[in-house]
Amino acid sequence: MVKRTVEYQEEQHRWYALYTRSRHERIVASNLTDKGYPVCFPSYRTQRKRVDRIVEIELPLFPGYIFCHFNATRRMPILTTPGVVEVIGAGKVPKPVEDHEIASLQSLICSGRPLQPWPFLRAGQRIRVRAGSMSGALGILLQAKNQHRLVVSITLLQRSVAVEIDQDYVEPVF
Repeated sequence: MVKRTVEYQEEQHRWYALYTRSRHERIVASNLTDKGYPVCFPSYRTQRKRVDRIVEIELPLFPGYIFCHFNATRRMPILTTPGVVEVIGAGKVPKPVEDHEIASLQSLICSGRPLQPWPFLRAGQRIRVRAGSMSGALGILLQAKNQHRLVVSITLLQRSVAVEIDQDYVEPVF
């Protein structure tokens, strides 16, 4: 028996943000992967204090959301996946996430550096990473506690993520 996979025609497929049931991001990502769809489920590790100890846990960078690459005209298999509430968009029309935003987010994830959620920002110096494992990532440069951070925003969700970066590896974008 041959496992059915999603047929791809790249020009029709885009990245979309999916709103999930509370705390179902990981399950939805797994189910969509099993169906053959590429997903992006960014997460980060943090420490939480318990009564008797401190534990390290993994949390989603964008609680309640994951990203999936598919053709919006054929979204029924996505919507029928357990845990998926809706595809984010304007009314019933899905709105794709910008390709450069997903590419920058994936670059940060692959860098291996610790990530953390960050408040969404519109203003600030836009930069591009020109060297290192995050080369090509676009974002905003911030300085916090004598450290420089690259903030990458997902405009559709109005959420951001930050990562520490060496200022020598960045250049302004005009």
